[in-house]
Amino acid sequence: MEVAEIQPWLFRVEPYEGESLSHFLGQFRRANDLTPTGLGKAAGLGSAIARWEKFRFNPPPSRQQLEALAKVVEVDADRLAQMLPPAGVGMKLEPIRLCAACYIESPCHKIEWQLKVIQGCDRHKLSLLSECPNCGARFKVPAVWLDGWCQRCFTTFADMAERQKEI
Repeated sequence: MEVAEIQPWLFRVEPYEGESLSHFLGQFRRANDLTPTGLGKAAGLGSAIARWEKFRFNPPPSRQQLEALAKVVEVDADRLAQMLPPAGVGMKLEPIRLCAACYIESPCHKIEWQLKVIQGCDRHKLSLLSECPNCGARFKVPAVWLDGWCQRCFTTFADMAERQKEI
């Protein structure tokens, strides 16, 4: 009797509107108990996943790479492309920035917060946070964000919204 090869199955994760690729990849990996290396192997992308989670898009993901990732995460390649910075727009790799008021409405890291041309949240007219206003810890990359809180003092992002300054 011959044993058929067992195909792995993965939980689907629906991306949020405006979500950054880093945050989405972290959500997908946690839902499926994968490491960046494991997801990279599954998609045939090697170490690219680990780079992308840190906003290292030089070189930017190719259409072929996005399509390979799309097959694994079951999200359209065009939708994945929307999670990247627009062509020709510079990004801030550090510090990781956050509009806590936006996070309350949609619990994800938005790619727009890392763009160099963005200084604050246009929607809420608030400055972006780059560290916890309670303990001063810089935010980790969005791929490792858990439950919307500071990883040092556990202050929730919702509580941080009260301490954002108007612009």
